[in-house]
Amino acid sequence: MEALGIAGNVAAAAPMPDLPAGFGKGRSVIVLGAGIAGLVAAYELQQAGFDVTVLEARDRVGGRNWTVRDGDRIVMDGEADQVARFSDGAYFNAGPARLPSFHHRILGYCGKLGVPLEVEINSSRSAFLMGQKGDKVRMRTAINDTRGHVAELLMKAVNQGALDQSLSAADKQALLPFLKTYGDLDATGHFAGTLRSGFQAFPDAGVGVFARPPAPMPLDRLLANEQLPAMLFEDNVYMQATMFQPVGGMDRIPAGFERALRRKVVRGADVTRIRNRPDGVEIAWRDTKTGAGRIARADFSVCTIPFPVLAKVDCDFAKPVAQAIAGVVYDHSNKVAFDSPRFWEQDQIYGGISFVGGETSLIWYPSAGLFSPRGMLLACYTSGERAEGFAKLPIADQVERARAAVERLHPGHGKDLINGVAVNWNKIPYSLGPWPNWFVGMAGHQEGDIDTEGYRLLCQPAGRTVFASAALSQTPGWQEGAVQSAHHAIAAIAGLQRADLGARPDRVAA
Repeated sequence: MEALGIAGNVAAAAPMPDLPAGFGKGRSVIVLGAGIAGLVAAYELQQAGFDVTVLEARDRVGGRNWTVRDGDRIVMDGEADQVARFSDGAYFNAGPARLPSFHHRILGYCGKLGVPLEVEINSSRSAFLMGQKGDKVRMRTAINDTRGHVAELLMKAVNQGALDQSLSAADKQALLPFLKTYGDLDATGHFAGTLRSGFQAFPDAGVGVFARPPAPMPLDRLLANEQLPAMLFEDNVYMQATMFQPVGGMDRIPAGFERALRRKVVRGADVTRIRNRPDGVEIAWRDTKTGAGRIARADFSVCTIPFPVLAKVDCDFAKPVAQAIAGVVYDHSNKVAFDSPRFWEQDQIYGGISFVGGETSLIWYPSAGLFSPRGMLLACYTSGERAEGFAKLPIADQVERARAAVERLHPGHGKDLINGVAVNWNKIPYSLGPWPNWFVGMAGHQEGDIDTEGYRLLCQPAGRTVFASAALSQTPGWQEGAVQSAHHAIAAIAGLQRADLGARPDRVAA
């Protein structure tokens, strides 16, 4: 993809090893967990000739990739079950809901597996920023009026010589016209408003109504809206257009992987014990429907069980590995979604996100089914401390507070929202959280800079078991990280296989 210029300036991670088709012939692997990491590992190891068995505790594949549809049951620890009651064809991506254009590994699998994609509209200039006092501003106004005010101030500073020590005469000569264009300033360097922010009235036919910019929003009003920094949301490289989503729901990706597996995923297989033996692994699991205990054996295992869940499994890992697993702290994340008529399209909002702050954080408008009668509106998506507190509320209160946030932004439409459902990821069995916080209690670290002792240890094989998870990537909240980690795990399995071959001269690689 780099040869085509698709990867651009985003550096690619180490590629998956190129394994010959018969490399794993006569050898077996048990994959624990059918999330994206597990499915990728199973698919690629199968392609390399290994005999692969996938054990999944849930009654579905996908792990955190979970699309809720009409009739689906949402089960959470300590909560009454919720049953989704959605319009025909409506769906709610309770987990991941977008694919950045530079996540070429997961996008590549979509192409290989025949999973059709469509554009996910991650940002709309018609959406809103709404402060806690109820003051709201269109995204286009916030972006362009802020640029205009800042450009005017900077032009004044340049003209008054305030930046003479930083700018040469040539720099100033080049910068001033740029600032005029950047802020849409008038000939005197004043920001008097811009058509980039919209119209006072829409231009019409003939000469009756001309295009005129609205009066600029005063800078102090813009700055008083605590959601103003969210106007930079789409500048984050992970959020930049073009974003994608599978047609019909994110779960089309795990479904595509499962179709490609020669052996069906064993559902309802709750792993209870993991043992590394000198010549293989032994996995004990319980059938969640019958309660019957089973034993599975293989040469190797790929463990993708989320670490808060794995910490409760009887394992014989070395003490440092067990301590590393027990020490992984997961973040909090919540979503609340409603079935609704598309009232937001009356405000020219087609996809994108309005930022409302508070305990619900945002309102995310659907990209699929534009101009159709109904759609799924995400009225809450939070993480971190605010999500931890929100998840402590009764489910009914979570739903009503999300409705109230919609009502504040779109007065009169809170009543249009029906059949709300809430997902608190820290209560989801077999997940117990959305993604890890490797630096809990530590300051100064960001996604993409994960390098703790525990992280390094879990990236290595533990006997004949290797770990794979988005949690073991530099992007633990993204499916691309799960693919990268699966590829890393496959390389580790290949290393163990080669070590076996070296120790047993009677075996030769295909």
